[in-house]
Amino acid sequence: MPAAVHSLVPDSPAPLPAVGVACRGIAKEFGSGETRTRVLHGIDVDIGCGALTLLVGPSGCGKTTLISIIAGLLDPTAGDVTLFGTPQSQLRGNRRVDFRARNVGFVFQQYNLLPSLTAAENVAVPLLVARQPRKRAIEQAAGVLDAVGLGSRLKAFPNQLSGGQQQRVAIARALVHEPRLLVCDEPTAALDSHSGQTVMELLKSVAVHPDRTVIVVTHDSRVLQFGDRLLEMADGRIVLDTIPQSIPDHTPSPRPKS
Repeated sequence: MPAAVHSLVPDSPAPLPAVGVACRGIAKEFGSGETRTRVLHGIDVDIGCGALTLLVGPSGCGKTTLISIIAGLLDPTAGDVTLFGTPQSQLRGNRRVDFRARNVGFVFQQYNLLPSLTAAENVAVPLLVARQPRKRAIEQAAGVLDAVGLGSRLKAFPNQLSGGQQQRVAIARALVHEPRLLVCDEPTAALDSHSGQTVMELLKSVAVHPDRTVIVVTHDSRVLQFGDRLLEMADGRIVLDTIPQSIPDHTPSPRPKS
């Protein structure tokens, strides 16, 4: 494995997973006066490292709002999020931006790749923005692309890649600065079953790092098998906290042949 991406997978798992994300009393309201709407109702949850956590629930239940607050894209109306021991309420202005740039990676349903850049150049963008020398940034990007199975597609442009390959480039871009928190909003929604499975297998392998927290928001029931933990939301609250394997399978058993 290239040295640049050696940290994507640990040499040995930590015996006790650390808490990467701690939410305390997270509430969120939008609007004002008579139009004020509360979409999150005092959420308390700890999410550990070294496991893949799935956040599920119907549209409008607050999943995207919660994940946006955890990732620092939105401020809560009340409560606080602590990421890897750092309360986000204590960070202001450039300190908060810098913390997020160093510690958080994002993967979305839409790949958001720049069409005029190659796969390696797209992955290198966060490093170039951080003013890393271009040659070193491209070399590091190439190492991460190799780790996600696209080492032979470094010079391909987005329109020369399949949907699944583009999503893997997007994941590589999110991982290139080795974030401790990776948040994924519907990463398989636009993919066929095979591509979706490949992407989830990749995220599963990334999530085993003992110092990384991976959270996937999804409506896709096909990916439940990949989760180590499932948090189900309804009406702005977490109503179920379990592991996907413990969810009853109501598929009828095949009748024995006579």
